[in-house]
Amino acid sequence: MMIKTVLHPVADLTKAKEVYTALLGVQPQADSEWYVGYDVDGQHIGLVPNGGPQGMTGPVAYWHVADIEAKLAEVTNAGATVKEAPHQVGPGRTVATFADPDGNVLGLIQDS
Repeated sequence: MMIKTVLHPVADLTKAKEVYTALLGVQPQADSEWYVGYDVDGQHIGLVPNGGPQGMTGPVAYWHVADIEAKLAEVTNAGATVKEAPHQVGPGRTVATFADPDGNVLGLIQDS
């Protein structure tokens, strides 16, 4: 299990895309009005306009896991609170978010 995806909410997608393209040194692999994503050295960096439907207020790191339901149950049993229940966001990809006891939002991704 490792962090391979970090999503950033951005107010101005066009301006943010210019900065992240300069920072990462590559053009985005996904480029639409609702999401811009970069794949660099096994890491995925995503830009989400206005925090998207999930209402992100800061960057969210996503751990890639084999069983999202089991891992979500494990962290909630340990004291986390589910923010976004597991749901599909694309073919074969399920995501969920939860908050730790201090309110930090963390994410899980399962690819099948």
